[in-house]
Amino acid sequence: MKLNPIPLALAGILCAPAASAADPAEAALPEMTVTGTREGELLSETPATVGIVKEQTLRETRPTHPKEILNQVPGVWVSNLSGEGHSTAIRQPLTTGAVYLYLEDGIPTRSTGFFNHNALYEINVPQSGGMEVMKGPGSALYGSDAIGGTINVLTRTPPKQAEFELSGEAGSYGWGRILMGGGNAHGDDAWRASLNLTRTDGWQDNAGYDRQTGTARWDRALGDDALLKTVLSFSKVDQQHVGKLSAGEFAATPRANNVPFSYRQVDAFRLSTAYEKETANSLLSITPYFRDNSMEILPNWSVGYDPSQYVTKNKSFGFLGKYRRDFEPLRARLIVGLDFDYSPGSRDEDSLRLDKFTNAYGGVTYSRNAAAPVQIYDYDVTYRGISPYVHGEASLSDRLRLNAGLRYDDMQYDYENKFNNGVAGATQGAAGAFPGNGWYGHVASTKVGYSHWGPKLGATYAFSDTLNGFAAYSNSFRTPSEGQVFRGSRESTAIKAQAAAESLLNLEPVIVDNLELGLRGQSGALRYEASVYHMTKKDDIVSYVDPVTTQRTVVNAGKTLHRGIELGLGLPLAQDWQLDASLSYAKHTYETWTVSGTADYSGKEMETAPRVIANTRLSYAPGTLNGGRVQLEWFRLGSYWLDAANTGKYGGHNLLNLRANYPFGKGMEVFGSISNLFDKRYAETADGTGAAPTYTAGLPRTAILGLQAKW
Repeated sequence: MKLNPIPLALAGILCAPAASAADPAEAALPEMTVTGTREGELLSETPATVGIVKEQTLRETRPTHPKEILNQVPGVWVSNLSGEGHSTAIRQPLTTGAVYLYLEDGIPTRSTGFFNHNALYEINVPQSGGMEVMKGPGSALYGSDAIGGTINVLTRTPPKQAEFELSGEAGSYGWGRILMGGGNAHGDDAWRASLNLTRTDGWQDNAGYDRQTGTARWDRALGDDALLKTVLSFSKVDQQHVGKLSAGEFAATPRANNVPFSYRQVDAFRLSTAYEKETANSLLSITPYFRDNSMEILPNWSVGYDPSQYVTKNKSFGFLGKYRRDFEPLRARLIVGLDFDYSPGSRDEDSLRLDKFTNAYGGVTYSRNAAAPVQIYDYDVTYRGISPYVHGEASLSDRLRLNAGLRYDDMQYDYENKFNNGVAGATQGAAGAFPGNGWYGHVASTKVGYSHWGPKLGATYAFSDTLNGFAAYSNSFRTPSEGQVFRGSRESTAIKAQAAAESLLNLEPVIVDNLELGLRGQSGALRYEASVYHMTKKDDIVSYVDPVTTQRTVVNAGKTLHRGIELGLGLPLAQDWQLDASLSYAKHTYETWTVSGTADYSGKEMETAPRVIANTRLSYAPGTLNGGRVQLEWFRLGSYWLDAANTGKYGGHNLLNLRANYPFGKGMEVFGSISNLFDKRYAETADGTGAAPTYTAGLPRTAILGLQAKW
């Protein structure tokens, strides 16, 4: 039986990234995106800023960390928090907060209630089929967490005939990686499987990590108009952490690790099957999925005020359902859908007793005390979300197209306190532990619910065949995660601890309103895009300390303002030369932000929020390289405030990176890269205060060399 081309074309439209313009046969194809409506649509008719990373770009860049590819997208800054850990800044300051939604083929990689800012190390990024970054609040098809942006990692489409590829890499500081994968097609079936085996000693002390990640995809054609797509993904990450450094350590001993016992062990598993049936004027899509996530961690960032280790687990059972109907008048389109997520999970946490001393460089080094850990949290919590939505589009003329959407999210936590027989009250952590005896509050078993209506309006306009623009308004939200609601802060007395824990039950979702304008066009060989945005975030979560009683409570009392402009361009300079650049200028400010009776940061710029982020890439690909390429990349990060009080700044940095590849023989290719070409001392993150700054040291000059074979 011959492979049916219609379902394969359907799979490509629904699931694959846009074609690379480097392929002459595909260069004339219009740019497509799949994130806005969970199926292929013209980028020119998408009223949102979408950064598209094509599969070919991933194959050429071979990122060792997600930041190496995402930092090429205008307005995106991803930092390296050792191993493949990361924090992200997209229309927000750099944060580990739940303001981003991470997807794999349009399916959230985690439940809303169990957000993980390191979500990309649970995905096989270097062997994916491309990535899309939809900046700002998500469309009506996405709910909580899609505030700063939505990152959608796409799986690779199975091949039309048998193929296999294998690559091996070795590099500085014990870096080693093997990537292997292949697939085939027979009759109505096509499949692809990929495996990523990575290890490194890390350039800092006690900073190694190992990972094993795999992805398998099976597409089955069901007649001429339907397709089953099954994706299985897993990741195992065993990673040591590195603590922050004082200014003296950063200057003199950047390889130091002050928390050498900190670690993270991650297991992630995802399985989904998408049924897609498309006729001339309709599409039915049903995608059931299963997820299983667990993490054991001893975090380095909290050892100075709340040393602990914990295990979190959650399983997810859900589905994404969608029906789309097209109508002849006005090229109208109506989409109705329903998302459902049921995610039971748990937390088991122990307080630790640590010892510390100050070293010669003004830093603090910690070590594990022989005292046994003391349990401080033990609970089960189940997240349930039900979200119907509707989305409509219509063209009022050949040039003007309007769309609108509305989503309703109904969410609930079902919390069961298993600590101390479920009795509400506070408990003491490890007695005598640094930084002093701490108390933790526990609420009685309960249910907590949230709901939100999220509208979105947009319009696109074709000024000409080579210039189009868009305008959009969107509203989104972030519901508190399970850790924010049921894991109270460490306090000095039992009464304070219990009051702080009870205040968490009153939290409401954080709300965002966003206005955006954009242009996309081409002038001769120059391709460009530009967008401006104005985003207000209200009811943000603030930890407030009463100046008289010193009681801490967590309330929805913050308001922030985010404004910026983002630019991107691509220009062939001459034969064999290509220039690509991205630039963003943004200002993020506290509009209302009072954290105590004496500390009011309203009107200040937000910390870890650089105004300037830029990336420029110069590529040289002459015919003499047989399809090979040499690329020089310049990354510029502007200065930013260290703290909310604006007492000191990190000066920013400039980095140069070099990449090259050279095909030879039949299916063979040698490649290499040098990161931080001039061995610049820089910080991945910087915070603290002007008087006592702290730094996460950035990677020094690092070289990698590899060999790839294809059959």
